[in-house]
Amino acid sequence: MERKNQNLVAAYAKILREKRRAAGLSQEELAFRTDLSMSYISFLETCRRQPTLTVMDAICRELGMSLAEFIVEVERQVSAA
Repeated sequence: MERKNQNLVAAYAKILREKRRAAGLSQEELAFRTDLSMSYISFLETCRRQPTLTVMDAICRELGMSLAEFIVEVERQVSAA
């Protein structure tokens, strides 16, 4: 899949990794809690995959934040780049 907005994908990956680590979760634990594979979480964090809204929502819930809060942080990161 071609990435037309690499800045957005990179910002999502960075925020995901930061929030996961801040929550004290390994990729394996986040994957288990969201019923995803560890490799998929890794792919998200390295810009090799883009999540669906359903996946984003599940991840956000496990990170203790709303999808809207997460997106605001991604937008801030994109604006700062």
